Amino acid sequence: MRNFFKRGLALLAGLLIFSTALVYAAPEILPVDKITPGMRGIAKTVVSGTKIEEFGVEVLGIMKNKGPSGDLVLVRTYGDLIDRTGGIAQGMSGSPVYIDGKLVGAVAYGWSLTDHKIGMVTPISDMLKLWDMPDTKNSFPIDNPEVPVDTGEQLEPVATPLMVSGFSENALRMLKDKLGPLNLVPYAVGDAPSGTEFGKIEPGSAIGVQLVNGDVSVGAIGTVTYTEGNKVLAFGHPFLKKGNVNYLMTNAYVFTTVKGLENSFKVGTTGETLGVINQDRGAAVAGKMDRFPSVIPMLITVNDNGVKRNEQAAVQIVQDEQLSPVLAATTVFNFIEKTMDRVGPGTAKVSFEIAGRDMPGEKLTRENMFYSPGSIGELAVGEFLEAMMLVTNNQYHPVDVMDVKVNVTIEQERKTATIVEARSSAAKVKPGEKINITVKLKPYRGETLTRVVPFTIPKDQQAGPMTLEVRGGGMIPITELILKRQGLDEILKGKTKDQTFEGSLKEFMNNDRNNDIVVEPLQMTGVDGETQPALASPTADKTKKFNVSDSTPEKNQSGKVSSLLSKKGDEAKVKGFVSTDYIIDGDAQLLVEVESEKSEK
Repeated sequence: MRNFFKRGLALLAGLLIFSTALVYAAPEILPVDKITPGMRGIAKTVVSGTKIEEFGVEVLGIMKNKGPSGDLVLVRTYGDLIDRTGGIAQGMSGSPVYIDGKLVGAVAYGWSLTDHKIGMVTPISDMLKLWDMPDTKNSFPIDNPEVPVDTGEQLEPVATPLMVSGFSENALRMLKDKLGPLNLVPYAVGDAPSGTEFGKIEPGSAIGVQLVNGDVSVGAIGTVTYTEGNKVLAFGHPFLKKGNVNYLMTNAYVFTTVKGLENSFKVGTTGETLGVINQDRGAAVAGKMDRFPSVIPMLITVNDNGVKRNEQAAVQIVQDEQLSPVLAATTVFNFIEKTMDRVGPGTAKVSFEIAGRDMPGEKLTRENMFYSPGSIGELAVGEFLEAMMLVTNNQYHPVDVMDVKVNVTIEQERKTATIVEARSSAAKVKPGEKINITVKLKPYRGETLTRVVPFTIPKDQQAGPMTLEVRGGGMIPITELILKRQGLDEILKGKTKDQTFEGSLKEFMNNDRNNDIVVEPLQMTGVDGETQPALASPTADKTKKFNVSDSTPEKNQSGKVSSLLSKKGDEAKVKGFVSTDYIIDGDAQLLVEVESEKSEK
């Protein structure tokens, strides 16, 4: 694990060096209305290592209002560099174009499956406007992308490949799937060679927009178009077009540039953190060298008991409502896979803590167990992803996530157990009385064992037969299944529609766990509000399994449809549970007779 304190000092030193190096004479700008077909000039980029090289550019015409921010300059590129790369390559976006020593703009657009030497240039005048954009949301990125302007069916930005270092093949596949809606395609790369001299950030040099930093890296690479003091412009088109953002700005290293039929592309990796990318808009991305973005520090610990291996990793993830949960979950999955060094079945114990500013209680904590016969790593991160989305995408207000810790313990052994039967310590009970429910379990390929679950009869429970459901915490309660089957699941949704942020977090943290044995009452609640006992027949088998397929709406005496409802919610928390070392499946029901208080003599 890298030492972030040492790196922080190194980054600060690098920041001061690079900020000083950016002071140089700014070039004169050539306005679009002064550009005519036939004009020739040069452009600058890096196609290998960190060395800036030049290629030729010839103006073919001006495309009026064709770009997301205005006009575009149509050009043909040529020269030895273009011959080597097969044309304009992905990662060359942002390459500054000069005519007669005057800055025109950045190579930014092209066409797939056509002449890759033809492209379009975003005028520098449109890119410079980004420096005047408001930056009031640096701690909380605006997750409200601008509406893209129609630039024609075939015109495409010169793509910015997402370079990923330190991810396994399966983790990379998961990342690709999760980022698919954002049209981001990750490529596996390595770290830059040790001792790489990146040089100063200047027009034509490679630049990175990084989303994850630390023991793994996820980021896009492009080309610097223009710098002024500590300010930087790059790409010539948007990255994700999220407006005011807070991504990590880095230098970058290019391993090579690969020719391709559809598109050529640079294979490179992000390098040292230099500052913040704070604008991601139609004409370019822009950033500053004098500060760093607000990031989410995450510590991941994974233990594999089977191979006696322990791994710990530290990463920093950008604050972004849409990206942060996906990046965090796939990073945890990656380190689970690396620690296991295998794929397939297993049992996982997962605990995590998410701390945030402006979040009720300031921390969300959760622990659970999971078993999968297929990919245990993927299943193990599902609840963590849900928790991150609950915090970052909440409907109440932005949360600045300050710290995330995840602990995972993996076993190849299948740790599941099935409920065989359940019996009560008393057949007759009174409201408010505490009873013990003895539950017999059959572990997978193990000897039968028992666990005792304490349960308190509700104080307001009416006299008469009462059915108790005994189930594994990961199973959907029978009542919810029946409601959904009858199309009445909106009843449950209606209970939480006015829930507060604090309430939603508490509900998540208090959800039944897969390794819990849960005991709760079953009741029939009619739509007219009347309550009747469920499975109340005096001859009912006290351990009979309830067959959902046999559950159909019954009519009460008023002729209205009744449905099974478990008494849940703040007003009626009458649930008992115990945690086990197994993931519990199956269920059972038992019947107790609730006696009236007046019957006692």
